[in-house]
Amino acid sequence: MSQKIDVLSKFPDAAQLGELYRRAGFELYLVGGIVRDQLRDTPGDFTDFDLTTDATPAESEQILRVWGEHVWDIGKEYGTISARKNGAVYEVTTYRAEVYTSDSRKPTVEFGTDLRADLVRRDFTMNAMAASLPSGEVVDLFGGAKDLAEGVLRTPRSPQDSFSEDPLRMMRAARFAARFNLQVAPDVFEAMRQMASRIEIISAERVRDELVKLICADYPRVGLNLLVESGLADYVLPELPALRMEIDPAHHHKDVYGHSLKVMEQAIEKETGADGPCPKPDFVLRFAALLHDIGKPKTRRFEKDGSVSFLHHEVVGAKLVKKRMRCLRFDNDTISAVARLVELHMRFYGYREAGWTDSAVRRYVRDAGEQLQRLHRLSRSDVTTRNKRMARSLAQAYDDLERRIEELAAQEQLDAMRPELDGEQIMAVLGVKPGPVVGQAYKFLLNLRLDEGELGEEEATRRLLTWWGERRESGL
Repeated sequence: MSQKIDVLSKFPDAAQLGELYRRAGFELYLVGGIVRDQLRDTPGDFTDFDLTTDATPAESEQILRVWGEHVWDIGKEYGTISARKNGAVYEVTTYRAEVYTSDSRKPTVEFGTDLRADLVRRDFTMNAMAASLPSGEVVDLFGGAKDLAEGVLRTPRSPQDSFSEDPLRMMRAARFAARFNLQVAPDVFEAMRQMASRIEIISAERVRDELVKLICADYPRVGLNLLVESGLADYVLPELPALRMEIDPAHHHKDVYGHSLKVMEQAIEKETGADGPCPKPDFVLRFAALLHDIGKPKTRRFEKDGSVSFLHHEVVGAKLVKKRMRCLRFDNDTISAVARLVELHMRFYGYREAGWTDSAVRRYVRDAGEQLQRLHRLSRSDVTTRNKRMARSLAQAYDDLERRIEELAAQEQLDAMRPELDGEQIMAVLGVKPGPVVGQAYKFLLNLRLDEGELGEEEATRRLLTWWGERRESGL
């Protein structure tokens, strides 16, 4: 049974462009995700259109310059001419095949004149469907619609050939599995397992982008399990499979890998809407939750009493996070945010065990900085015990901590905490010029503020002079 997309009503500009190609004697098809999502009846506004044609890049450019508002040929080397019309971008690519050599990070490109040859080179059957323009008739040569309906991820041809052509497709398999809750076909999984090491020829940036999309998908556990089970994670995120530590029968501790996935899922449940502090999907929160315990394998110690300790695993974990994310070419802000959450995720347990002074609460807020709302959610999510009494006790303790934070914030505008004297005032009081001593004095006053709350400018000045006098007497 043939399928059809109502392109005339849904995508009138694309239909118009298809008519221009038809009149010029060429074929034009919508391809890729837009066809898949239309058949799934996925809602959303589409502003980026991928199209394929038997026209050469030069012939496409000629048609697009008549039709589009702006045309550019930055992808001409790979057969792509792009145009913008009514706020949408249309990328028209000549039928092609991309091939990676054994040691190359960049593909070689060959142009063709056959739609089937173009579709068979695509990553998965659900993305290897095309819709003819302007008719909207769907071409599904490899059973993509059936595979999608059955929840199976297959390749249009041999997965070995497909992954050899572009090894990043193995990461895309995990990403699509996470997005649509799919199971990969047995032959696809086996090819991923055999060829996992080939991912090393792909740039870190491209691997990173696929990983981010996976983490931000609706079913990240599915994709992450696939990465680990296939061996891909050994190359792109080795700290994750390392969490599957062998559990000595004589020493009991949680399955750290399973625990980490659970914490991530519980953190996802605590994401907010677009107007909240942690809009869904929150990559930083999810990634920190997934990696919060990656320091445990390096810090595990079997104690004489039969227990297992992971002393300072949060500190070690933060360092490992920074190292891995740098390897994946994440930006510094994202690295710092995730690492800070990992470093602080154990801090709350000190509050539950001994209670904190107002000073300690202030320090908790100050150290968390912009990550406070995420830290709240991570700390709450890091409770996976089946002991309902313990879980209730931890939740109540954190409720109390958040209450105290809110009270102190209301009293002191904690989120914008500064000492009573700024740098200019410090230099005036001490009679010094800009230099290290100004920073030291500022830190001294800030610690006073953290420990004792608001002092007032007069008292802060008196304390500063006392501190300065003691330093001079001791020769510092």
